[in-house]
Amino acid sequence: MLFNAKNISFILSAVLTLLLAAILYMNIGIGLAFFNYLVIFMATSTTFIYLALEKFVFHEIDNIYTLLDKIKKKDYSLSKPKQNQSPSNRTHLSRIKEEIIDFAEKKQMEIEELKKLETFRREFLADVSHELKTPIFAAQGFVHTLIDGAVDDIEVRDKFLNKAANSLDGLNMLVQDLITISQLEIGEIKMHAQSFDLLKLTEDIFDQLEEAAGSRGTKLRFYKYNPKSCYVQADKMRIGQVMTNLIVNAIKYGKDNGVVMVKFVIENEEVEVSVKDDGPGIEQKHLSRIFERFYRVEKSRAKDRGGTGLGLAIVKHIVEAHHSKMIVESVIGEGTNFIFRLKKGKVINNN
Repeated sequence: MLFNAKNISFILSAVLTLLLAAILYMNIGIGLAFFNYLVIFMATSTTFIYLALEKFVFHEIDNIYTLLDKIKKKDYSLSKPKQNQSPSNRTHLSRIKEEIIDFAEKKQMEIEELKKLETFRREFLADVSHELKTPIFAAQGFVHTLIDGAVDDIEVRDKFLNKAANSLDGLNMLVQDLITISQLEIGEIKMHAQSFDLLKLTEDIFDQLEEAAGSRGTKLRFYKYNPKSCYVQADKMRIGQVMTNLIVNAIKYGKDNGVVMVKFVIENEEVEVSVKDDGPGIEQKHLSRIFERFYRVEKSRAKDRGGTGLGLAIVKHIVEAHHSKMIVESVIGEGTNFIFRLKKGKVINNN
């Protein structure tokens, strides 16, 4: 190859030797010393230029070609070299190499993210198929039983029609929750903030869930040191959905004859909201996943407790849409506490 370290070093040393020859000729004339100087200079300059080119230029270029060859083979597992020099002292070639490695790292991250998304997509499709299959098959079974002759028995007919209706109601609830969470994820549902009393809203939710709580002997309580009113700046309907889902969840998974405690703490310009149950608690290994769609800590008991498996996922997205985050604290045998923060609202005087 024409442009390699040896050829370039020879050409450069030859040019420098000619320049030196011109200088020596004008000063000492042609003699034995003249040729000795030229030979020594050319040999020395050729060696030094070759070593410099090989170390600082062609070695770096070879590294860059190696990196590019890996990238061509879609191998993005490149390790970034340790930085022993300040950014101002690094050569252009070393910077190019770093840029290639940064590009490869980003590509590797994208590939890993795509793999995660693909795994999530497969799991989600499997979960949706399973969740849809249960109410559909149940409703089908009841309807076909009626078609096969059970419709003539009024008592059986009414019983099966009610069961089919309940299955279809569950299916409708699941579809609605799927639509809601999909719209939240793509930002199609916008939050419409207004100032409202969260304590009053929670009292209304307590009234709505009184029967469900009573069926398990669960008491719905406010923390005794709660403020008399608690105004927040948020989307009232969506925060109502959050509180309802959290309280329903606490009723379902708290212990029988237990207590669901709702607490509000006003701190500067924020309000901390917590919903705590006194159930069996959640193991640490599950805490990072409970906000995933269809994830249930106790799959065998989850069906008995009802629900679509999307409640906490919807809660998480609504809270994050309010520029906050869900925090969950749980102690085995003592219960679970869900916490989030909202912006403090202006007090509205209704008098």
